[in-house]
Amino acid sequence: MTKTVLVVAAHPDDEALGCGGTIARHVSAGDEVYAFFMTNGVSARQTSSETDAELRNDAAEAARKVLGVKRYIYNDFPDNQLDTVSLLTLTQAVESVIREIQPTIVYTHHHGDLNIDHRRTHEAVMTACRPQPEFCVTEIYAFEVVSATEWNTPQVLPFTPNHFVDISTYLDIKMKSIAAYSEEMRDAPHSRSSDNLHALARYRGCSVGLNQAEAFMLIRRVC
Repeated sequence: MTKTVLVVAAHPDDEALGCGGTIARHVSAGDEVYAFFMTNGVSARQTSSETDAELRNDAAEAARKVLGVKRYIYNDFPDNQLDTVSLLTLTQAVESVIREIQPTIVYTHHHGDLNIDHRRTHEAVMTACRPQPEFCVTEIYAFEVVSATEWNTPQVLPFTPNHFVDISTYLDIKMKSIAAYSEEMRDAPHSRSSDNLHALARYRGCSVGLNQAEAFMLIRRVC
């Protein structure tokens, strides 16, 4: 049975970094996948311009085509300043997309990430997905994003995955989608490098007897 999947991410590139392989697997299975971005991911930078935002969106659209996502939905909340926006406003934005898309599965950020936008996005998703009778969302998963999840203060809401998705045949697609965001990538030994992403996929896979995997924290599943 075809499923409708929504990825709610703080910035364009988080979707590819956090669950690009899983997205590709959903698409391969015939599921419809959408992604909603809370910010443009660049406006907080001192040298940012409208051109930078346009280039980031162009990169996102290139990644979308590689992954096979049906549509990317963009918002323009202030980048790296989601703590200045009321939770009500953030939640209403997510609720609007959920009403439109009617997803059964939602992927979003881990609540313990160092990046404030990631944390606020998680809070907005969980508030928007308050359990209610006949609510469309039955599964919620939190993904990890390199250079955010592992950079937080030790022992503060650590990422402890309990759900693993085999992406052994989809890792190449994930890496091609990440290549679209080449401006956001760094050289090894930086955490946000292609080398580290390959190593992480291998580590997550080997920890559960697979070649490559993406790891998630299952937040809620209603059967």
